[in-house]
Amino acid sequence: MILLWLVAAGVFALDHFSKAFVMAHLVPGAPGRVIVPGLLWFSYTQNPYGAFGLFGNSPVLLIVLALIVLGVFGFAFRDAVKHSNVVRIAFGMIVGGAIGNIVDRLQHRWVVDFIDFHNIWPNIFNVADSCITVGVVLLVLASLRREKHA
Repeated sequence: MILLWLVAAGVFALDHFSKAFVMAHLVPGAPGRVIVPGLLWFSYTQNPYGAFGLFGNSPVLLIVLALIVLGVFGFAFRDAVKHSNVVRIAFGMIVGGAIGNIVDRLQHRWVVDFIDFHNIWPNIFNVADSCITVGVVLLVLASLRREKHA
């Protein structure tokens, strides 16, 4: 379980510091800074919505939903977490990312988003969102692997 919490803490720290950097150096809604020409910009937005603009702009609802989802994932993968480093890492990524976005909603009532693939991906997102997505993909792959070996 130490691995899970180390990953969660690392994700939270990376998310927190990247958002603090963006808030200190960029202006919300201003044109983004080119990081990789034609591919990646940092564009600071204050996003009051959930993933892909879902669930309105109610921070309390979004925090409660995040906590429910964490509880469901924790319950569903409670045995796998005990036996798989991949699941520990995946769940640590999800927990760290969820906590990062929950802290934003508690502090600001919105989430700091800044990773902008401009013409390739329609939404601007953050480190927490990326880690949650990668964590979920890893959980799915670990589940498929477990079923294959069962």
